[in-house]
Amino acid sequence: MGGHLPPCVASARRGVLAALAGWSADGCPGSGVEDDDASAGAAPHVLLAVSGGADSLALAAAAAFLASTAQVEACALIVDHGLQAGSAEAAATAAEQVRGLGLSARVVEAQIADPGTEEQAREARYAALEAAARRWEEESSRPVAILTGHTLSDQAEQVLLGLARGSGTRALAGIPAARGRILRPFLGGAPGTEDGVWRADTEAICAHAGLTPWQDPTNAERVAARNRIRLDVLPYLESTLGPGVDAALARTARLAAADADYLDAEASRAYGELVLTGTDAVVLRLEGVRALAAPLRRRVLRQAALAAGGLSPTYERTVALERLCAAGGSAGPVQLAGHVEAFRVRDGAAYGHRAPVLVLRAAR
Repeated sequence: MGGHLPPCVASARRGVLAALAGWSADGCPGSGVEDDDASAGAAPHVLLAVSGGADSLALAAAAAFLASTAQVEACALIVDHGLQAGSAEAAATAAEQVRGLGLSARVVEAQIADPGTEEQAREARYAALEAAARRWEEESSRPVAILTGHTLSDQAEQVLLGLARGSGTRALAGIPAARGRILRPFLGGAPGTEDGVWRADTEAICAHAGLTPWQDPTNAERVAARNRIRLDVLPYLESTLGPGVDAALARTARLAAADADYLDAEASRAYGELVLTGTDAVVLRLEGVRALAAPLRRRVLRQAALAAGGLSPTYERTVALERLCAAGGSAGPVQLAGHVEAFRVRDGAAYGHRAPVLVLRAAR
């Protein structure tokens, strides 16, 4: 483990520090406690999501080094979904390897209502991580960040999935590097660094640390769309277009994320200016909605649908809302997911605005 330090090992360590620095600078969003002045300068508390695979063990190795130099205080949580034979043994082995790095590790069993649903497993995993982070915060009175080992390889695959689904800029932004207390330091792009870590890098990091990653047998199956992209689509694109496709996709995600963040912030500002208060529905000044550029208008309409208690509208429903806004007179309703309806009113006097308005409310 001594001697030459592989560049990927250094990148992993820098990524963790950069992600935590950005989170602290933003006020530790998603945390249940405030990072007050009394704790300023103390080592950040991080909870590592560990599966036993190369990605998460590489994350544990990076965090363990930083913990050994008092730059972080880290522990690991291994969630056993119980979806495969031998999962308990794999979880125990992962915990043992993490402890061998000098970190504490705990295994918890997840309760999954529908074992055949990948989304259910993901929700159970993050629920367990959130619960553990809250307990640690209560014990330490310090904010706790949750770190996952998602890599740039995962990001490239996610961009292709978003492109195939035609979900817009936010989908092309891929996996967020930070969302609340959830930080993904291997995706790079944190302030002060453009580093990132690829899946192959995590295997090299594990080898450098003397770790033996668990090989999930389901990763070789072509049932999930992500697996087909990793096993078939990306290799085909690389062989047809040449090397660097995955790097270009990951770079696209980083650029799209910056654009999407800016547009979302501008849309939130516009929504605040256009929404009328003092009503039991979501009411927007229609002339203002019409005046918005299309990317902002669609975001404002989606935000209004969510504020009315509905779900984020599909592209087709968003187009229907835009058509409703464009026409004259009173019209509607347009039905939206989540039992919400939208309609246009020529004279919004009943809502305190003597001009056309767009109303979104619970369907009646």
